[in-house]
Amino acid sequence: MTMTIFEIARVLSAMASGLFLIGLITFATGVAILVIRSIGKETRAVSKSILHITEKGIADDLSGLVDNASSLMAATSNLIQTTKGIGVFLIVSGSTFMVLGIILTLYIGLN
Repeated sequence: MTMTIFEIARVLSAMASGLFLIGLITFATGVAILVIRSIGKETRAVSKSILHITEKGIADDLSGLVDNASSLMAATSNLIQTTKGIGVFLIVSGSTFMVLGIILTLYIGLN
């Protein structure tokens, strides 16, 4: 049993469609992470709480409280940067998958 040209084109077409679909889902997930997670309500609430703790620590001259609030603010900042990095990675990899799907589709069309 040998595969005919028609069957090979069908397999390549399914692969191209799958690549494009996976890329589209990955791209959309990355955009959603950037939009929803990096400017989420939880992040703003934590930042607001840290600000209040810092103000109270400065007003009451509690240096330990200010240091801990500063460390918490740095950790929150790192968390936001990590979330943005994941979102950008998903967008780039999704775009790459979509481009590969398009290139594979063009390759099928040329043959």
